Amino acid sequence: MTGERSLWDWDYAADVLPGLLTAFLKLTLGITAAASAVAIVAGLALVLLRRADSRWISWPAYAVIEFVRSTPIPIQLFFVYFGLPVLGIRPSALITGIAVLGVHYACYMSEVYRAGIDAIPPGQWEAATALSLPPYRTWRAVILPQVIRRVLPSTGNQVIALFKETPFLIVIGVAEMVTVANQFGGQNYRYIEPITIAGLIFLAASYPTSVLMRKLEIRLAQ
Repeated sequence: MTGERSLWDWDYAADVLPGLLTAFLKLTLGITAAASAVAIVAGLALVLLRRADSRWISWPAYAVIEFVRSTPIPIQLFFVYFGLPVLGIRPSALITGIAVLGVHYACYMSEVYRAGIDAIPPGQWEAATALSLPPYRTWRAVILPQVIRRVLPSTGNQVIALFKETPFLIVIGVAEMVTVANQFGGQNYRYIEPITIAGLIFLAASYPTSVLMRKLEIRLAQ
């Protein structure tokens, strides 16, 4: 039938590719890096609070971890972005996205750290006690270096998972790559090219990293 549109338009795909790559490099990767830094640091803080001797500290930390892990990211984004202004706090969409993704994955990272800490042989703790090392020195010089080595592959996997969650930021209007792909589709009434290209960019960025993390995990296990 004449006038039918082809399933794939290479010219259109070539037109939208630069805009998608720009959004990927400027926002998607930046958001991933910033949120990952929040997750890595806050996750360590959460696991240390959870291991505190006082229940007044450990139980609230445990409650926060379980609550955040049990609620979906879009709900958390809506709550922070539209709820905080009621209290007079008006974070930008970008800051909201980084904070929500960072805290969400910090709760998962806390479990990664916990597993790494629990895997430390009891003799390491006993040796530190026998040497009369203060707690901060025990953690800094004895425990954390071993934990970091053990959790490095899992940390990489969490960063990859966070990277693939960045499209959720479309719900608050952050112009990361999938948001831009959706905008291109709406402007031209063709979604298949921009959405497919965005998916391929995600695949090209995440798959090699996943393979690298698996190889690293095997190597460290030897």
